[in-house]
Amino acid sequence: MYKQMRLWLPNLFFLLLMAILLSTSVVQYTTPVEKVRRYTGGIEYNYVDWVSQALSQKAGQSQLSLLQHVSAADQAGLVLRYFELIRRLEEVQWRVELIYTDPGVKHPQAVASVLLNEESDLESALSTLAPLAETVLQHQVAEMFQEQGIGFIGESLPPVLFHSSPLPKALIVSPRDKIQEDVNISLLADLSLEDIDALETRLDQELDVSTLVVDVGGIGVYPTMVQRTSNMEWTIDTIAHEWTHNYLTLRPLGMRYDKTPELRTMNETTASIVGTEISRLVMERYYPQSLGSINSRKLAFQPQSAFRPQAALAPVRQDFDFRAEMHLTRVKVDELLSLGQVEEAEHYMEQRRVYFVQNGYMIRKLNQAYFAFYGAYAATPGGAAGEDPVGPAVRKLRADAVSLADFLRRIAHMRSFTDLQKSVQ
Repeated sequence: MYKQMRLWLPNLFFLLLMAILLSTSVVQYTTPVEKVRRYTGGIEYNYVDWVSQALSQKAGQSQLSLLQHVSAADQAGLVLRYFELIRRLEEVQWRVELIYTDPGVKHPQAVASVLLNEESDLESALSTLAPLAETVLQHQVAEMFQEQGIGFIGESLPPVLFHSSPLPKALIVSPRDKIQEDVNISLLADLSLEDIDALETRLDQELDVSTLVVDVGGIGVYPTMVQRTSNMEWTIDTIAHEWTHNYLTLRPLGMRYDKTPELRTMNETTASIVGTEISRLVMERYYPQSLGSINSRKLAFQPQSAFRPQAALAPVRQDFDFRAEMHLTRVKVDELLSLGQVEEAEHYMEQRRVYFVQNGYMIRKLNQAYFAFYGAYAATPGGAAGEDPVGPAVRKLRADAVSLADFLRRIAHMRSFTDLQKSVQ
C-alpha cells in the first residue's frame, strides 16, 4: 500500500497543480466581464467543485488494472458498448421529451413510465461502465499522441485525463458595432431556455451589447470536461482538442489565450486541427468499423448539434452548403459593420437565420456574439470565420510542417499573430 501511495503522490501533486492553473484561467477580470457579472450572480458554474470531484474519480480510476489484464480488442469492445448505451439513452430521452411536449397527452408521467424506468436502468449501467470507458479512451488518445512524437520522454504531459458530465453553458458577449468576444462566462448547465432568453434580453437592452448563451462540447480545465454523447469520433476529437489546450496552457501561446482575438483563434484552430487528426488515427486503429457511421460522423455546424437526436432537426437539404452560406453571411455582416450600419447588419443576420432554419439548421440566434464565438474555430475553410486571415495562416503552418508534432511545437511558442505571419511567409 505504501509503495502504491509513493507512486501515486507525485502524480496527484501534478494533477492538483494543473487543476489550479487551468481552472483559474477560466475566470477573466476585464471591465466588460465585471459589468456582465452584475447579472450572472448565482447562476455561474462552480469549477472548483467539479475539478475536485473529477480529480477524486481519476485517482480511483488510476487503481484500475483494466489496461494490464484486458486485451486491446476487449477494451475497444467495452468502449463500443459504452457508446451504444449512450445512443439508447439518447433515444429514450428523446421519446420521453416527445410525450411531455405533446399537448394531446394528459398524463405524461404515466404514459412515459416504462420509458422512464428504462432511462433509469441505462443511467445506472452507464455509471458503472463510464470509468472503464474513460480509462480506455484516455490510454488510446495518449498512445496516439506519443506515437506522433507529442509528449515528454515518451509520456503525454500533462497526462490525458477527461471526465464526461453535463457541461456549463457559455455566455458570450460582443459589442454591437464589431464582432469581438469581450466576455465568456460559464453558466449553470441546467439553465432553462426561458432563463437564458431572459438573461440575453436584459443584457442586450441594458448594456447595449450582443449576447448569446451557447452549449459547448468541452472545456480545458484539468481533468478536461467532455460532453457525453453517442458520437464516438466527435468525443475522441474533443478529448484530444481539450488536451491540446492543456498542453498549450504551459506554453506561450496558451498563456496568452485571451490577450487578443487573433491569439484566441490561433489557440482554438490549433486545438481543432490536432483533435481532428488524432481522432482519425484513434478511429482507424481501434474502431475502423465505426468510421463514417451515424454515431461517429461529426456535424458541420454548431457543436451542440452533435448531441441532439437527428430527429430533432428539420430536414436538411442535401444541396445546401452550410459553411459556404455562413461564410457569405459573415463577410456581408463585417462589411455592414465597417460602414457603421449596425441595425442593418442585425436585420440582415435575422433574415439569414430564418434562411438557415428553412434549410434544416436550427440556429436560435444569429448575431455578433454568434460570430465572435464560432468564428474562432477556423480549422476548416469557410464558415463563421469569414475573411479572418488567422485561420488560413494556422492551416498553412500545418501544411508546411513535417509532422503534427512539428506543427504543435512551432505554434505553441508563438506570442502573437505577427509571429505566425512571419513563420508562414
